[in-house]
Order: sequence, then structure tokens, then C-alpha cells
Amino acid sequence: MDPRVGGRYWTVGELATLISGLVLAISAFTDWYAGSESGGAFTLSVIGWHTGALGKLVFFAGLAVLALFALREAGIELPATVPESLVVIALGSLATIFVLVRLISIPDRFLPASGRGIGIWISLLAALAVIVAGLVRASEEL
Repeated sequence: MDPRVGGRYWTVGELATLISGLVLAISAFTDWYAGSESGGAFTLSVIGWHTGALGKLVFFAGLAVLALFALREAGIELPATVPESLVVIALGSLATIFVLVRLISIPDRFLPASGRGIGIWISLLAALAVIVAGLVRASEEL
């Protein structure tokens, strides 16, 4: 197997950062809340993007993780005083907090959608995976 362009292979931490950041960004467009009217005539599904500022911040946290990955691949690195793994862990922690707030508190304007959809659980797992990816990258930097 030949190394990729640039002459080196991706490490486990880099690959985990790429995948978890991509899943986190995409998960903002999955259904976070679902429910049906009392008569069952229609089913309501609300994507994360439409849940307010927190849903959008989850998307931008995932996008920031992907931007860090792209910048590193382009040869642009953060200053030595700011380890990239620490930034990835911080972004994952913020995204986890944002998702947990939306998981615990459903906004009143979505009340027919009283249940949680699969997308919010995917977002939570992706945010936690970003934290794990940052920790793996920190161990690789040693």
C-alpha cells in the first residue's frame, strides 16, 4: 500500500478526527425531535438546524473540526503553544454540551414532537467521538 499524497499515512487520531467531525457536521441536518399529533394524522420531525442557535452551533463546531483537519493537511499548523488536539477536545466538549442541552430541554414550539429522534443521539455520539479523537491525537503527539 502506497502512502497518500504528501508522503505519510494518516494516523488513527487524524482519521478519527476527520470522520467524527464530518458526522458531527452532518448530524445537525438529521431529525432531533419526532412526534405525532394526538389523532395520528401527521408526523412531525424537526432537524437539528431548526432547533435554534444550539443546532447551528453544533454544525459549526463540526465544521471547525473539519477546517482544522483541512488546514493541517494544507501544511498550516497552529502555534506550538496551542496544541491542535486541545482545540479538537474543546470543540467536542462544546458540541457535547450543546447537544445535551437540546436532549434535556425540548423547546416549547416543537411540542407535538415530544420524542427524541435518532439524529440527536447520532449528534451526541459524534460529539463524544470528537473528544475521543482529540485525546487520541494528544497521545500521538507525545
